[in-house]
Amino acid sequence: MAKLFEKTQIGSMKLKNRIVMGPMGTTGESDGSYTSEGIRYFVERAKGGTGLIITGANVVTTKYEARPCTELSNFHHVERLNMLIERAHHYGTKVCVQISPGLGRQQFTDPFTSPYSASACDAFWFPGLKCKPFSVEEIHDLVEKLGYSASLAKMAGADAVELHAYGGYLLDQFHSRQWNMRTDEYGGSLRNRMRFTLECIEAIRKNVGPKFPILVKFTPDQRVEGGRELEEGIEMAKILEESGIDAIHVDCGCYEAWHKAISTVYEKEEHQMDAVEAVKKTVSIPVLGQGKMFDPAKAEKAVTDGKTDYIVLGHQMLADPAWANKVKAGDTMDIVPCIGCNECLLAGFSGKHYYCAVNPLCYAEEDYPLPENDKTNKSVLVIGGGPGGMSAAIAAAKRGCTVELWEKASRLGGNLWAAGLPTFKQDVLRLITYMERQVVKLGVKVKLTKEATAEEIIAGNYDKVILAAGSLPFVPPIAGVENAGVSGEYLLGIKKPGKKVVVIGGGLVGCETAAYMQETAEEVTIVEMLDDILAIADHCLNNDQALRTMIKERKIGVVGNAKVSKITPESVVYTKDGKEHTISCDTVILAAGYRANNTLETELEDKVKDLTVIGDAEAPRKILNAVHEGYHAIRVM
Repeated sequence: MAKLFEKTQIGSMKLKNRIVMGPMGTTGESDGSYTSEGIRYFVERAKGGTGLIITGANVVTTKYEARPCTELSNFHHVERLNMLIERAHHYGTKVCVQISPGLGRQQFTDPFTSPYSASACDAFWFPGLKCKPFSVEEIHDLVEKLGYSASLAKMAGADAVELHAYGGYLLDQFHSRQWNMRTDEYGGSLRNRMRFTLECIEAIRKNVGPKFPILVKFTPDQRVEGGRELEEGIEMAKILEESGIDAIHVDCGCYEAWHKAISTVYEKEEHQMDAVEAVKKTVSIPVLGQGKMFDPAKAEKAVTDGKTDYIVLGHQMLADPAWANKVKAGDTMDIVPCIGCNECLLAGFSGKHYYCAVNPLCYAEEDYPLPENDKTNKSVLVIGGGPGGMSAAIAAAKRGCTVELWEKASRLGGNLWAAGLPTFKQDVLRLITYMERQVVKLGVKVKLTKEATAEEIIAGNYDKVILAAGSLPFVPPIAGVENAGVSGEYLLGIKKPGKKVVVIGGGLVGCETAAYMQETAEEVTIVEMLDDILAIADHCLNNDQALRTMIKERKIGVVGNAKVSKITPESVVYTKDGKEHTISCDTVILAAGYRANNTLETELEDKVKDLTVIGDAEAPRKILNAVHEGYHAIRVM
């Protein structure tokens, strides 16, 4: 990993390696300053060996829109930002403060007030709500405020600033023909559409001086029909370099194709690197590149091959703050993998702080530390080797407990295997590999093909019993249901689909099953009781977009508002709009949900010293619930 750990320089800023924590929004105090939890969260990533941290966007004013996260608009914001920067510096990590004039049409906190934008385009999150165009005077006001914000960042001790000009946010709305219909000096030609951004760069330079590094994050390819294509993006890169900035940070996508911007489990690794490389070949200043670059070997190769100068990691830094240190030490198998679930993003857009499905300590570094090797000498039995059970076993072993894990199957992983075996969900398999390694490494006594009985558990006289037996597929009471199989059997390859497949259930599992079956079947149809597929799927918009795109591209049929009444060996009969319909098929797959596998709970209640039910055994939910509940069940015992 010689190239990744080279010492480099962006302008006057010296960096210890080429690893960058990408900008991601964080919650702020009521006045917009950084919270103590937010500061500790960043410091943990500095401690983990990251060379450069780019903060999430700090808005420069709330005059035109509500504050989405943190703010850097007045002298009183400097104190907390300085605390963040100073503490990161203790670990040799540099901090680049990202500053933003706003979200524009992407404003998501107020559904009642028309947001500002370049033109009277539609608000993204609130269809039908028209944006208010900024006046020239208001643009000048924002430019002045942005310059002042840059001076505050420098005052706080920042090593650089990055201008937030990408992803369909306000400055990118000015860049883009689909949202900028202005006829004044801020519309029309590419240079006119970039005028606002160029004026911001000029204002930053005026306020920070000639040697202070300025980065710009921009989107050369929006990857959506009618959006910017790479040819125009290359011209933008040239114009940005001419403006005198010190480095350029490449992004792809926009909210209409959010999964192309913020990676999901469904995207391929390095999915933005083609655009990054094109920009790198165009400009002479350093280029920062991203797009699911969590594999150290691929990250090293991208730098070695000259595709990018720096590797930017986003959600992988939430999953494992010590990614850089582990790569440098060669401990790559101990890296906690990001699984692309975007629970972090979903939490943020739901008004919560960041959560990470695979890292219970994310954004709670001070609140949730595990008492390691505290010599409790307690005996812990974990029933079930899925993500919840392994999480509990790992935590218990770290606390110094004597731990046994019983799993009825012949391998650890539980329902993660069904979730991860589709060709487009391989990130989930990396979690199994990681957790299994930790279980073995920490000396947990694992018994496979071990069916747990209440009698044996009670006889063991364990100090703590964790019931993490997972869930079982729900089989609906449909006539002829014996002619159907359940999704897990097909996802695991136990059963093979025929040529014409019907999947009953259009939730998350049903859609993924249908997409996977299409790889070998000739025709696949989803039949869903509700009006639309994924109607009650509790996942982030970018994951939703990615899966819907896959369903569309694979030409999978969807029948909504349909109730299945009968299954035969050759067909599925359903009722829709009061009429009966029949689909001929040779394979029927049930994806109607899951039910908790918690029969042992009542048998063990009041018969063991301490019993906790976690994960799907409590109620079928998500990987996040299982991993976090397993960890906390041990942490608080």
